[in-house]
Amino acid sequence: MKRKRDSPDAATMSTVDDGNSSSGAEFEVFLSFRGPDTRLNFTDCLYHSLDKAGIRVFRDDENIRKGKKIEGELLRVIESSKIYLPVFSRNYASSKWCLHELTHMLKCLSKANDKVILPIFYDVNPDDVKLKTRLYSNALKKHEKKFSCNQIRQWKEALTKVSKIKGWGMKDKGHGEIINTIVDEVLTKLMKRMRNLPNHLVGIHDHVEAITDMLNKGSHDVHYLVIHGMGGIGKTTLASAIFNQMSSQFQGCSFLSDIREFAQQGRIVDLQKQLLLEILQGGSLGIHNSIDVGINTIRERFRDKKVLLILDDVDKRDQLSKLAGKSDWFGPGSRIIITTRDINFLPIKEKDKESSFQAHSQEFQIYKMTEMDFFHALRLFSKHAFGMDLPPHDFVDISRQITTKTSGLPLALEIIGSSLYGESKKFWKGTLQKLELVPNQVVLNKLKISYDMLEPHQIEIFLDIACFFIRKDRLHPCYMWKASNYFPKRELLVLSRMSLLRITKDDTLWMHNQLRDLGREIVRREDVNFPGNRSRLWEPKIAFDVVWMKEGTDKVVALRLTRLYKEHSFTSEEFSKLPNLRYLELEGGNLVGDFKNLLSKLTWLSWSNCPSELNVMNLCLEKLVVLKLSGINITEGWAGWRSCLMSKDLKVIEINSYPGLKKTPDFSKCLNLKRLVIKQSTNLLVIDGSLSKLEHLKHFEIIFCESPKRDGCELYPVPFVLGSLKSMSKLGMRGMHLQELHHSIGQMTRLEYLSLDYCSFLKTLPNSIGDLKMLRWISLIGTSIKKLPRTMGKLVSLLELDLSMTKIKKLPTSIRNLKRLEILSLNNCAIRELPKAIGMLENLTALYASFCENMEGEIPTEIGGLSFLTKLGLTKSKIRRLPATMNKLSHLQQLLLDQCDELKQLPELPVSLKELKISSHLLWTALDLSYLTNLVDLHIRGDTPRLSEFRQGVPKIEWIEGLSYLERLTLVIGDDTFPSINLATLSRLQILEITCVDSRSLVGLPSSLIELTLRDVKSPMGRSLFSNLTNLSHLCLLNCQLREVEFDDVLGQQLKKLRSLYLRDTAMLERLLVSRLEGLRVLSMNGCPRLMETRGLEKLESLDSLVFLGCGSLKELPDLSKLKKLWQLVVPNHLPEKLFYPRLPDTWEGQNSYSRKRIVISSPYTR
Repeated sequence: MKRKRDSPDAATMSTVDDGNSSSGAEFEVFLSFRGPDTRLNFTDCLYHSLDKAGIRVFRDDENIRKGKKIEGELLRVIESSKIYLPVFSRNYASSKWCLHELTHMLKCLSKANDKVILPIFYDVNPDDVKLKTRLYSNALKKHEKKFSCNQIRQWKEALTKVSKIKGWGMKDKGHGEIINTIVDEVLTKLMKRMRNLPNHLVGIHDHVEAITDMLNKGSHDVHYLVIHGMGGIGKTTLASAIFNQMSSQFQGCSFLSDIREFAQQGRIVDLQKQLLLEILQGGSLGIHNSIDVGINTIRERFRDKKVLLILDDVDKRDQLSKLAGKSDWFGPGSRIIITTRDINFLPIKEKDKESSFQAHSQEFQIYKMTEMDFFHALRLFSKHAFGMDLPPHDFVDISRQITTKTSGLPLALEIIGSSLYGESKKFWKGTLQKLELVPNQVVLNKLKISYDMLEPHQIEIFLDIACFFIRKDRLHPCYMWKASNYFPKRELLVLSRMSLLRITKDDTLWMHNQLRDLGREIVRREDVNFPGNRSRLWEPKIAFDVVWMKEGTDKVVALRLTRLYKEHSFTSEEFSKLPNLRYLELEGGNLVGDFKNLLSKLTWLSWSNCPSELNVMNLCLEKLVVLKLSGINITEGWAGWRSCLMSKDLKVIEINSYPGLKKTPDFSKCLNLKRLVIKQSTNLLVIDGSLSKLEHLKHFEIIFCESPKRDGCELYPVPFVLGSLKSMSKLGMRGMHLQELHHSIGQMTRLEYLSLDYCSFLKTLPNSIGDLKMLRWISLIGTSIKKLPRTMGKLVSLLELDLSMTKIKKLPTSIRNLKRLEILSLNNCAIRELPKAIGMLENLTALYASFCENMEGEIPTEIGGLSFLTKLGLTKSKIRRLPATMNKLSHLQQLLLDQCDELKQLPELPVSLKELKISSHLLWTALDLSYLTNLVDLHIRGDTPRLSEFRQGVPKIEWIEGLSYLERLTLVIGDDTFPSINLATLSRLQILEITCVDSRSLVGLPSSLIELTLRDVKSPMGRSLFSNLTNLSHLCLLNCQLREVEFDDVLGQQLKKLRSLYLRDTAMLERLLVSRLEGLRVLSMNGCPRLMETRGLEKLESLDSLVFLGCGSLKELPDLSKLKKLWQLVVPNHLPEKLFYPRLPDTWEGQNSYSRKRIVISSPYTR
């Protein structure tokens, strides 16, 4: 398929992947480029990188035929795209088609607010595009012979406008880095939640399509889908592709990786925390170390949310039961996708008496992944071995033979293909001979082919990672390997290129489960019967037995001893059997005896739960490179300091001790130290002066080490001369008892990162801070700094400045010089106004100034100069006015003005806005935001106590009916004169909170609603109000003045999917009838002091949570014996137990059952 144009220089691209470009598809990105200039190099690479990231990029539709005009199908493609990427090359302006495209892009941009142009200046400068040079000017002169003056004028205007937009310059720069930056920026603009996918995807489209079809059946039900197949078959990759494609359709998404390994380590609770954090976008909600609390929290918080959950590598039933045990834990439309090698753990009975995990077998759909067919396998192999779709002619036969031997296993194809890249034909034949000796059905043996190609040092590093360093920081083990005379930078690159490991974006080491198992199996087979003859021991029991039984040998180089009893001591005799140990990890325990000449080769010591007394003699760790200590017993007088800090080779020291050190130890012998981190030492008062001698130190952090000020305890400055640490690139002193920074900090000319968060006694910064020309990030959260030095304006490299929770009242005018600043945070600080100089920060993308209660008056008009600003937060400030220049913020997507009660008027806002929050009692009557057609999230509140003093007339809100992209709407006026409104046209609206004094004022509601909150209802709710709410899952009645709420047969049919009903502060409510809400799972009444009767509870057989809070008039509970699923009951404490215990379900009887249920006796007036 090619991009057909009617000129010979058309930019054409061949289609590589199948099924990517149908004429009916909507594109997200439109690439405009001059074919002869860039199609075979930069543009091709950019296209494939965007496509790999899951972005739908236009690259020529098959229906755009040769000879069609720009007004045809191509115009439709431009209009449907959201982001335009014009690639300006030397001959771009010579092409009428490129100029036509560019002009139409700008027309679309002016009409729609969800479109963005991101120019790329390939081998030209912005001045060329701006027509300030002859390059493009001459090209337009040639066009004057064939086109009208009006057409030429339009092209000139288009070029001039685009040249002023921030983009990327390519002159003298590498393509790879720029392309990655562009892809990241596009993903950010599209707001995608993406998983990283391999560079070469082949044959996955059919799998994604098949699974999508399975998931779309019964779209409002909760579905479990299991992707089943052997290790390395591509289950995780397929799940990631599905996650990327479908995540935007859900309220919350989470991808939990490596569940099997987490379970083996007893870390399921960590996965629960991750799941809650990702879905709820907040904290772990106090799960701490309780799996049961985690289960209950997941069940409580997700039952009304439509979520997409990927559970990767599950191999036991209890793992599933603790993360996604039942379908009714999740809201309608949720999808839970499980990847596993073994489906035997899935429930096959309707009820399972031995587990809390109960499910119907038909809830699980199984998708069996098989090996790739030969054509796709050969293509994937060729991509890795040759970087192309098919092998060269002279390698076809041997490529086909190797592909056949791999039996279509994607992981084997990737690893073997990568290992053969650039090798000779002779090397290929040797590899094929090895393959012929390996049974096709044995995955580990297939993978071992690549392992056998490694050099000795590469093998050592590979095995170290497989046994100890997966998901660990890359840099720390690199120091250890380098001390062993390995070349870690080179070896890691080789391993990465051979696809034996990956280095993630956050610089951690990652390895596929199959490769990890391969490495560990290789170590196990070093001696199957006698573990003491193996090189690495990582399993707690095996490692302990080897040491305790004195079965160690000189072959052991790495040892992990965890889960040790505090009182267990290892003797020198036991360690004498391990003369070549270079890695030792201890959790608890102690060392006793004479260790003279022992552990002489140890380069890594990690010891958590260190003992207070170290009963060891002559321990000399002279080769130590990495030292990590943690535990409550680590003090300045700890007996192990002398032994641990004598090495001149030490590169990394991490100390985590609570309350810990009062003074840091003497580092004078650690002259080559590069990373020093001290955490949680809340008693720390003195930093030893030896620190100033560490000339090679690059990374220094003290985290939350501030102790409360006590009588007689003086504040102290940092006692060392910072200027001597000239190699420092990262300095963090968070929570220190710090009064000032030494002026010599200005001599740390390589410093890039500075954090002084929560140094609450720090009041000033030295002027010398302006000398830090390489500084990119400063955080001063929670300090007592009142004024920034003027020299801050010299920080020309600064990208982010966080002044939240400081006492700064005014920003210096020199801030105008921070031209590269992208993020400025002023939340909850003492600032009184934004300076006019703020408009000079031309690259600022986010300005946060919420909860600045001293900030008042007007926002300066100069803010209109922030053309790249996307987020502006001004919540809870006293500003009275926004400038008219706000409409110049063409990229602004989020504007927060809630609790700005002094705001008197709004100017015209930029049409790019997607989220807007306003609450002010002075705005309502004349408010009209009908032009903000791209809004997705709109919150308007005017229910403040002073509202009635200012309102004149009924507010006009009919303009809201035209905001067709709205998904969330809050409309709270707090007045009896609420106007009529018809929201049925908002077909994407899912969450609505609205004042509804008279239910007749709501003329219509959309069927898309999932959550509805009605406030201040005073008249009975008619059936027509709910007639269209077939997908409603959550209903809340708040502050309603109703004596009776009844859900009759008709309402029960209309609200079949209602799962949660909340009544809050309904002071007049006396009776509630709910018998027809048969699907209800949660019923909560909070602040209903007159409630005396609840009818129909006994028929709610799906109910699992029943809450009565502040229900002082309630005399008795109905019969709950039929509510078999009920697990939580909250009742007032004035009810005698005899009134509800005999009426509980049978499942609550017995001690074991009671321990799994929850009865809370509450005050009748608790709210």
